[in-house]
Amino acid sequence: MLPLITASSAQRNYPEFKALLTAAKSNRIPFKKIYEALLQNYLFTGYPSALVSLKLLKEFYPSKKIKATADMNLYNFRLRGEANCRKVYSSKFEKLIKNIKNFSPDLADWLVLEGYGKVLGRKGLTFGEREMCVVAVLTVMKFEDQLYSHINGAVKAGNSISKICGLMEALSTLEGKNNFSFGKRILKEYEREKGMR
Repeated sequence: MLPLITASSAQRNYPEFKALLTAAKSNRIPFKKIYEALLQNYLFTGYPSALVSLKLLKEFYPSKKIKATADMNLYNFRLRGEANCRKVYSSKFEKLIKNIKNFSPDLADWLVLEGYGKVLGRKGLTFGEREMCVVAVLTVMKFEDQLYSHINGAVKAGNSISKICGLMEALSTLEGKNNFSFGKRILKEYEREKGMR
């Protein structure tokens, strides 16, 4: 359900988003997990989207107290980020960073520090849960290269291909019915290139 919540937020389909929050609340999905999933959306959908979604979440849980994260150490973010990024990209990590540095040294640094360290390395969700939410968001936003990379991240974090395929099918229930065909196409490409087909 968390990936569907983050995907509907990315689509800015707020009636659907609210319906999913209602379902999550009745299914007793912990507030902390929903909060973490929506908070990380800022990395992929931008601050305005995250602000709106988190404000709506607070309306569903008005009594929940939200505390700022105590760990704001850049050194720890960098260490955690490099470890997570290497987990996903393995021997291709250095090449990835070099390629991004060619067009933006800042983004290369932020990928490790901000993306994989500060955001995807947070507590509250497992790395696998975070990657599944990212896969959902990138599918509905139709970012091919990034989706391929995060499918890889989801697999490296312990999610099966069948689970990712199930997520793609679930995304077909959201607005924009072609989410399934787009996501399935990238997933098949990933399986073919990794020798899984």
